Amino acid sequence: MSNDPSQTIPAVDAMREDWAIVAPLMGGTKAMRAAGRALLPQYPAEEGDTYKERLRLSTLLPVYAETVGNMTSRVFADPLQLGDDVPERVKELCKDVDLAGNDLNSWSVDLFRHALSHGLCHVLVEYPRAEGLRTRADEIAAGVRPYAVIVRPEQVLGWRVEGGELAQFRYMETVEEADGEFGVESIAQVRVLEPGIWRTYRKTENGGGWVIHEEGSTSLGYVPLVTFYTGRTGFLTAKPPLLELAHLNVKHWQSQSDQDNLLHVARVPLLFMFTDDEQFKLVISSGSATRMPKDGDAKYVEHTGAAINAGRESLQDLIEEMRMAGAKLLQKEKQQTKTATQANEEAAQELSPLARMASQFADALAQMLQVMADYLALPDGGMVEMRGNFDQDYAPETTLPLLLNMAVQGKLSSETLFAEMQRRSVISDEYSWADELERIEQQGPSLGAM
Repeated sequence: MSNDPSQTIPAVDAMREDWAIVAPLMGGTKAMRAAGRALLPQYPAEEGDTYKERLRLSTLLPVYAETVGNMTSRVFADPLQLGDDVPERVKELCKDVDLAGNDLNSWSVDLFRHALSHGLCHVLVEYPRAEGLRTRADEIAAGVRPYAVIVRPEQVLGWRVEGGELAQFRYMETVEEADGEFGVESIAQVRVLEPGIWRTYRKTENGGGWVIHEEGSTSLGYVPLVTFYTGRTGFLTAKPPLLELAHLNVKHWQSQSDQDNLLHVARVPLLFMFTDDEQFKLVISSGSATRMPKDGDAKYVEHTGAAINAGRESLQDLIEEMRMAGAKLLQKEKQQTKTATQANEEAAQELSPLARMASQFADALAQMLQVMADYLALPDGGMVEMRGNFDQDYAPETTLPLLLNMAVQGKLSSETLFAEMQRRSVISDEYSWADELERIEQQGPSLGAM
């Protein structure tokens, strides 16, 4: 039995084991170095100072972070679209959805990216305290309105479910308060959300337990939290969908460190002296000569390079494995349709995991808009549409020469080639094939055809 609001539940602890891997990868080389021995083990016979130097010089190939970024960019290849059923008042809120100047589309990019890297992410729809305001008109005049706050999974401490509904949700947050005339103090506090009420806890000044700092009520009979999953395993639990790629990236980080250390050793030849004269002293200088004892000898011993080539090939293999692991989000799978209307049109449809995530993301945003509508006493928040690029052509540099060769040999029409070029963003979508064909006919034969 615990009354500590900062205590984490076992489900959170289990997910944090995965986040301890993906979070440093998303943070880059600096974060990986900060993780230290957790992600870059120390050799059994390696001295502490030697390890610290090796860690300081290690660099990360950011495959995991770049894959997450590239996949997120595909989802937002075209800006998301608000449905015609979204109320005008809610559309206005979407122009500054977080009260920090970000519109819904740009704000959503960060939400999707974090959910893709960690497996899930949360949105809390807040409503500022409207003390002294009696009517909805007073609130509008005062600028009081609902807004969205991203709650990152690392912040979550725990939750409680009763009757199939979320009865309590706890997370850690940091707030800044003025400290003197110019300073700013960062204060950690626990926010607890329950249907219709909320409260925050802070530690006492003497470093004791947690005490209630603020509390209040909301006009909603439920917790205004929306969770978006990319690798759902249960209620408010998930597994990063690219976790295997993360493990490969960590393996590359470790192997690259070994390879760099090996190169450092191999580039420095070792001088071996063969003599029985214990009094012999070696002097190495461009302006002096060394007199060797009788029958003495000196040789430089260098690395053969075999291990270096083997290490380089292993790193290249890892890169190829990571490329394929990241591309799996674009591989289409047979997925049964969700509604009766779709079932009447076709028995099944092909969806890639990334396309399916984008569809679920649109649903999550629609839920968020509904919470905003509930705060504003509106009946419906409306729908959101995602128009991303989910094509599997993740290596256009290899497919474009092939398409050009097919066109030259007459195995592919010029119109299809034009369309494939547009699909790969080589040609702007502003151009149409009909207009371009007319321009080609007007310019006459090319120099190569003369």
